Amino acid sequence: MQPSNLNQKKTTSPNFIISILLILLLLLFTTSLPALAQDENSIDTLRSMGNAFARIAEKASPTVVSIKAEKIVTRDRPSMHDWPFGKQFDPFEDDLFDFFRRQRPRQHSPQQRKYRQSAQGSGFIVSADGYILTNNHVVGDADEVTIKLVDGREFTAKNISTDPESDIAVVKIDESNLPFIELADSDALDVGEWVLAIGNPFGLSHTVTAGIVSAKGRNIGLLGQWGYEDFIQTDAAINPGNSGGPLINLDGKVVGINTAIVGPGGNIGIGFAIPINMAKAVYDQLIESGTVIRGFLGVRIQDLTPELAESFGLKDTKGILIPEVTEDSAAEKAGIKPGDIIIEFNGQPIKKAKELQNRVAMQKPGTKVEIVILRDGKRKTLTAELDQRPTTAQLARAQPETLEQLGFSVQNLTPDLAERLGYEGQSGVVITQVEPGSLADLAGITPGTLIIEVNREPVENTNEFNKAIEQTAEQGTILLLIRDKRYTRFVVLTLPEK
Repeated sequence: MQPSNLNQKKTTSPNFIISILLILLLLLFTTSLPALAQDENSIDTLRSMGNAFARIAEKASPTVVSIKAEKIVTRDRPSMHDWPFGKQFDPFEDDLFDFFRRQRPRQHSPQQRKYRQSAQGSGFIVSADGYILTNNHVVGDADEVTIKLVDGREFTAKNISTDPESDIAVVKIDESNLPFIELADSDALDVGEWVLAIGNPFGLSHTVTAGIVSAKGRNIGLLGQWGYEDFIQTDAAINPGNSGGPLINLDGKVVGINTAIVGPGGNIGIGFAIPINMAKAVYDQLIESGTVIRGFLGVRIQDLTPELAESFGLKDTKGILIPEVTEDSAAEKAGIKPGDIIIEFNGQPIKKAKELQNRVAMQKPGTKVEIVILRDGKRKTLTAELDQRPTTAQLARAQPETLEQLGFSVQNLTPDLAERLGYEGQSGVVITQVEPGSLADLAGITPGTLIIEVNREPVENTNEFNKAIEQTAEQGTILLLIRDKRYTRFVVLTLPEK
């Protein structure tokens, strides 16, 4: 027994315990080294990213300008409801979609006074001799535009060319050897890429924010039925005053023009930018001739729903349905017929109606294009020589005469519009504009209202709506089932006697 007791004492000696503790500490230290190294690597990665952002901002900032646009208006009393100089249709002054919910101000007083209004935005220099890209809604209606550079110099813009249908504008200042920024290929931009926005939010010059590309190809109904939209969505912070500034990739090149936000007057992480490829095409024409001439196919188009796809024997909703072909148009001459499904345009697949509209518009009149259609389940390739697109005024006049009497215009309810306006799962057409003092205006109908039925018959798109309006016009009254943010109700509009 004694030897075993002696052995027990030896194993519990202080030296043994100290040795065990040292071993444990050594093990703990050695196992912590990879974790510490990993933390250091993470910090180095973040530091490198921050340095990259700083270098891009340092190089790009001298090319970004502050824009002040001034306008003289005559009105009965002070107000702030004229886009873009106030809140009626300025996506940076208030909720992007407030224009759908507001009526234009009515006349209240015979006294008129002149007022000077101003709007502030951003732009960026794209040539050494002073050409600047910005938004139409920043400078389009201005009487005077002042450009301020990062070094404090100010210039009065000499030439202003605008394209309201894409919300793009070009201004020119008389200066040479200016720093300018390169333009990227926005088609190559991927969702998830890092981007930087530089501009003058709330008048704070050359503010830089960073985020990612959240989505591409957004059609949000901002520019109405005749506008061209293909927005890049980003969560880079954009606020009032950023309008017209550049959205920049990690190569320091412009991928988009910051244009609109969703939110109650400030950033909530959803901003929209015009793809720079669309801006390039508009810019070239504005520089060359001061106007934009677009191609025209001559078809009515609508997106495929699952129900429509099934009825046409299709496996999915990829493609554009043609419900109507304009007589003697490029489409008719090419052999396109109502009921055809366009699936490709010039070798590129087509999934949505707005996508086809944008691609056709980017081509010049006289351009020959290849169009792949599905007809009775069979694939067929046709060649069309594009016509020149009529003006917006001409297109608007082509709407039914009755609709002009009622005093409003409509557009299809796209999935994006349905989401933004709270009409998910609904069908119908959205009112985009109401003429002040019109029958619709007096009945309390406002932009953003959804028309569900015409004379108790449901309408799915503008084509069905226009036909229903014309068919019921002879009765002298039109019964509409409408829905807005508050409730669904019937409205009767009585046409004036001829």
